[in-house]
Amino acid sequence: MHEPLVDAEGFPRADIDVYQVRTARHNIICLQNDHKALMKQVEEALHKLHAREKEKHARDEAEAMAEAMRQNQSLAQAFAKVNAVTPGSPASVSGLQVDDEIVEFGSVNANNFQNLQNIATVVQHSEGRPLSVTVIRGGRRVHVGLTPKRWAGKGLL
Repeated sequence: MHEPLVDAEGFPRADIDVYQVRTARHNIICLQNDHKALMKQVEEALHKLHAREKEKHARDEAEAMAEAMRQNQSLAQAFAKVNAVTPGSPASVSGLQVDDEIVEFGSVNANNFQNLQNIATVVQHSEGRPLSVTVIRGGRRVHVGLTPKRWAGKGLL
């Protein structure tokens, strides 16, 4: 690529085809320049890709933190606590446990809860039909499907 195409006296060398060598050198240099330009584009695209991934990761992390904050706030909104669960009762069968803190009981939640009569009304209107109950158990939200029904004990639960 870098050998001279002329002899010591400055005349074209007779042992090679000077035109063909110059054309080949020109084509090789053009291809090298194209390769450099293409590699520069690839490098810029990779930088952009990694920057977007970094932004996405930061955004996902922020959303996860916000969700954790919302969950912690919602955990603090329990309006009742389960003191006792009779074995064999519908509450026991559904998985309700002592010390569960009730966040939602059917349509009753911390915003509209006034007294235990609210829960009794929901239970009476839902006899034989499943109720969605959300409790806090061990610091985590747990959904329990509870079906009020008549049983050997007192009440529907």
